[in-house]
Amino acid sequence: MKEIYQILKEPVITEKSTAQRAGSNTVTFWVDLKVNKNDIKEAVEKIFNVKVLDVNTMRVPGKAKRSGRLSRMSKGSTRKKAYITLKEGDKIPLFEGT
Repeated sequence: MKEIYQILKEPVITEKSTAQRAGSNTVTFWVDLKVNKNDIKEAVEKIFNVKVLDVNTMRVPGKAKRSGRLSRMSKGSTRKKAYITLKEGDKIPLFEGT
């Protein structure tokens, strides 16, 4: 297992993730590609002192981009996203703005 502060990369703040946070108490993070659900659960519980009920992960493939005059194609890097469902009443201050 990696160090807990290397597992979570950054929060995902979009309209969809904000709606999920309000509706089903689910927060979303970009995480390291090589970690599993148990590692993510332990990291969130230790860092934010909350109870995690469920972790769902998905790999997001990199987008193809055009660059240069000759229309060379390059591809962005693949990332991993984790949807973390928290116990009712638990909140992460990072998302709440406090």
